Amino acid sequence: MKKTIAAIGIAGIAGLTACSPAVAVPVKTTAPPTPSSSAVASPSESASPDASGESTAAAAGVKESCELFYTLYAEYKALPGTDANAYEDIYLKSEDAKRNTAADITGLFASLSLLAIDHASAAESGGRPAQDSKDAVRDAVFANAGACTAEGVTLRL
Repeated sequence: MKKTIAAIGIAGIAGLTACSPAVAVPVKTTAPPTPSSSAVASPSESASPDASGESTAAAAGVKESCELFYTLYAEYKALPGTDANAYEDIYLKSEDAKRNTAADITGLFASLSLLAIDHASAAESGGRPAQDSKDAVRDAVFANAGACTAEGVTLRL
């Protein structure tokens, strides 16, 4: 059991490093020349209601993800320190959320699932989760605070 949990912990840390935000590097692309100038749309023609609706839907995904993380973290904090099954439930919910959330926010759920499974294994022996797991959640919150705050959700630990 301890080897399995250790493997999950290592996989979680590897996932966090893979999910860490990176600075986007602009890529220069060249468009092929168009045969006629009438085929090029003006900026006012290309900004359609559908395009703005898509960006609103994407923004709602980030907002919902931030709110879900905040809810799951509040559930985690409210658990008694000895209920391993409850921590495993938070782990499973975090894993589901990680798969179904906006790509920019997955680090939040990866860190919470790592902390929850670490706490579940520690709860069986009456211990506490490792400081590294707590630090991973803190780092993920700081890394994603800007995106969540931009959507009107303030993350607090």
